[in-house]
Amino acid sequence: MMHDDEIDVSEEVARHLIGSQFPEWAQRPIRRIRSSGTVNAIFKIGDELAARFPLRAADPETTRQLLENEARASTEFALYSPFPAPVPVAIGKPGPGYPLPWSVQNWLPGTAATDDDQSGNVDFARNLATLVSALRSVGTRGRRFHGVQRGGDLHDHDEWVQTCLGKSAELLDVVRLAEMWNYFRDLPRTSPDVMTHGDLIPPNVLVDCGRLVGVLDCGGFGPADPALDVIAGWHLLDDGPRAIFRAELRCDELEWERSKAWAFEQALGAVWYYANTNPAMSTMGRQTLHRLTANTAR
Repeated sequence: MMHDDEIDVSEEVARHLIGSQFPEWAQRPIRRIRSSGTVNAIFKIGDELAARFPLRAADPETTRQLLENEARASTEFALYSPFPAPVPVAIGKPGPGYPLPWSVQNWLPGTAATDDDQSGNVDFARNLATLVSALRSVGTRGRRFHGVQRGGDLHDHDEWVQTCLGKSAELLDVVRLAEMWNYFRDLPRTSPDVMTHGDLIPPNVLVDCGRLVGVLDCGGFGPADPALDVIAGWHLLDDGPRAIFRAELRCDELEWERSKAWAFEQALGAVWYYANTNPAMSTMGRQTLHRLTANTAR
């Protein structure tokens, strides 16, 4: 279990809920997909669909509203992304053995970048820049960032980072990392919101033959700090390709430094939180912190 409030979702339960609520899929093979994802249990339905069952306990009505919001955002993302993205298909109801609404979307082929490392690939870096540029070109239609997730005010994340530093004393050089955060936290914000994916990490990026072929978890598509999607350079790329990624996006110094801050906040939490339950995520956090430390003078 990755979370204290995690819901156990068995294949038997998933098969029953899918078959009883959507009889047209009842005869398709259903199997759980093991991944480094942390939000949903994923079950493949035949060859073309995927059911996603939220892993953490929550209020059912709140969860339904969240899934409906994610479906709208994912639909919008798929319209504008230059690379394939899942399209929402249905929302299921709670049932025997599972207390929350759940969702179904189409299945995308490809291998998660977690399992097919393209960090040294220049063409892949250009693919990522093409994606981020295309999302930025979508108008916000007056929408602005709201909430407490990444993409707003860096100071709002100070309490979480301090908690992470405290939890990481035996895992990381927290003295050095605390110095970095003190610098990152106070970086000013001058650019208006743009549309962003918001979570461009290896498990959410599909690759094939060295190319970006799909983008997952697009339900957070919305307005945020332009630096937020630039975290892809720190989570997914080594120095040479990252420099090309930056040049293609024309990131100025402030945007580049703020991208470090958002990547730092995410990576620091991943190292300790998933150290024993999701090694791939913990390793991603360590690798990102290594890249940031090597490229931050302060």
